[in-house]
Amino acid sequence: MIIVEEVHNENQKTEFLEFPARLYREDKNYIRPLDKDIEEIFNPEKSRFYKSGECARFLFKNKQNQTVGKVAVFVNKSYKQSQPTGGIGFFDCINDQETANFIFDYCKSWLQQRGMEAMDGPINFGERDKFWGLLIDGFIEPLYGMNYNFPYYKELFENYGFKIYFEQLCFSRPIFAEVSRVFTVMHAKHSKNPAISAQPMKKNNLEKFAKDFTEVYNKAWAAHGEGKHMSEAKVLKMFKIMKPIINEHISWFVYENDKPAAMWMNIPDLNQWFKYLNGKFGIWEKLTFLWVKRFKKNEKMVGLVFGVVPEWQRKGLEGYMIWEGTQHLRKHTDFKTTELQWIGDFNPKMIKIAESLDTKVTRKLATYRFLFDRNKAFERHPMIG
Repeated sequence: MIIVEEVHNENQKTEFLEFPARLYREDKNYIRPLDKDIEEIFNPEKSRFYKSGECARFLFKNKQNQTVGKVAVFVNKSYKQSQPTGGIGFFDCINDQETANFIFDYCKSWLQQRGMEAMDGPINFGERDKFWGLLIDGFIEPLYGMNYNFPYYKELFENYGFKIYFEQLCFSRPIFAEVSRVFTVMHAKHSKNPAISAQPMKKNNLEKFAKDFTEVYNKAWAAHGEGKHMSEAKVLKMFKIMKPIINEHISWFVYENDKPAAMWMNIPDLNQWFKYLNGKFGIWEKLTFLWVKRFKKNEKMVGLVFGVVPEWQRKGLEGYMIWEGTQHLRKHTDFKTTELQWIGDFNPKMIKIAESLDTKVTRKLATYRFLFDRNKAFERHPMIG
């Protein structure tokens, strides 16, 4: 017998956070997410997605009142799909198929009552940039905001009937690995052009770099695949939030005279510091964070976005930028690896760009889909670009 509790009170909220910490306590690669990052997702005052959606969290307990699983289930009207599709996320479960099936059945029923015809998971009640997908390959320490799970979760999902809707590919490369000869040749070529220069991002001039970022981003990506225009005000706000963790050696802009032509944005992987905080971020943890940030080497950086304006694409400017930046950060930072945020397998142009940066796939996640009508033909995510 499994008892279901919807998460309402503080004890239940605490258990929702503590259950995975107990489940993974022997896993050396597990990094507990910050409690506040999880709770903000489920706070209607903090999450704008409640304006167009509905969400609930559940704990599943055995007859001894021990938690054996948890999940969030949600409907988001802005999540447009070929059929009404809900989502499940923040799934954790003991290694037992019957328990997992009970949880999935419960989610299916909840969604059907709200007119849904399918469910995707594990996904987030929010944007795709955090807590999205099931880890299926590359069971190493997760990046900040990235899901991590046991290998057996794949079997739990697939044995129930979930199918991969799309794979999420994470590309990485060692900082000190040999750089493609194409990059060095292009660097030598563009270095001879007095109109071309490269500058690292500086904290004391965020307004300028926000303006330059916006120009490059909107020209390079807004019309590409699922890209969206970004406003300069939104970018500046984002930069100001990021300011405490911006490393001035690892984000680069290239200019033709004073006109921005390319950008390569990276940040340190916050999990390399947050893993010492056990999910908490109170006053003591903030002091610990500042100490760790200063005295513990962070050897992993994360690629956020890369772009070249159309008139400079296919001219090797990215090679100039990457080699210019790489030579600098090798001298001035402790980073040993860089990893790009995931790219969907439905986006071949982005994959080709990632591969051109001399990277390799080092981990894979998957977004699964379960169609409630088992006779309906399953279709993977449509290709873009």
